[in-house]
Amino acid sequence: MDLLSGVSYQRLEGALHAASLRQSVLQNNVANVDTPNFKRSDVQFEQLLSQAMDNSGQPTLIGKRTDPRHIAIGALGSLPDAKVTSDKTTAFNNSGNNVDIDSEMTKLAENQLRYSLYVQQLNHDVKMMRIGLGK
Repeated sequence: MDLLSGVSYQRLEGALHAASLRQSVLQNNVANVDTPNFKRSDVQFEQLLSQAMDNSGQPTLIGKRTDPRHIAIGALGSLPDAKVTSDKTTAFNNSGNNVDIDSEMTKLAENQLRYSLYVQQLNHDVKMMRIGLGK
């Protein structure tokens, strides 16, 4: 029995992956703050996850089927992957670069807090699972 294969764990795993990817992208933006014509990038995950969920709160994500004879749960679709996007339409200074160092540093701090929250939630869930199993 795979205890960590539920939808909530899959969402946490996706969120952790997105936060890790976002950290790399933001670090790249900061590293290129003085590079002429560099265009900043960002990671979309929360928006994609929100779109994958119905506005009424009913999940439209599918359940994992381990046998084709099982009843399908949810609508067709899957947990979205994080996507890196670039903003090529703006320029922050005369060199064509659109990286605002203050904004990037704020986003780095926010992402670090978000990542820590996801890890704490995962640790809590695993701890509750272990308590429930008596281990």
